[in-house]
Amino acid sequence: MDEKNNEELDNIIVLNDEEGNEAEFEFLDLIEYEGEEYVVLLPVEEADDAGEVVILKLEDSESEDEESYVSVDDEDTLNKVFEIFKEKFKDDFNFVD
Repeated sequence: MDEKNNEELDNIIVLNDEEGNEAEFEFLDLIEYEGEEYVVLLPVEEADDAGEVVILKLEDSESEDEESYVSVDDEDTLNKVFEIFKEKFKDDFNFVD
């Protein structure tokens, strides 16, 4: 059995969009910013914009063992969270501006 595949699956989360379509993401990091928590995700299926991450805000749902993620509309917040992520992982990823 290929250990690398098993290892990668641990970091995969599946999210449903508004239409109920499933999309797989690799969980990269959880970042705290101004009292909120944000997840940084990398889409598993490489689209045209390869290497582009998705940043979602973590929200508690009514069910304690379930979390929900909401998109962030504020461009400044997205940029600041991404800057924190880039600084934290500057040695692990090759960021292109």
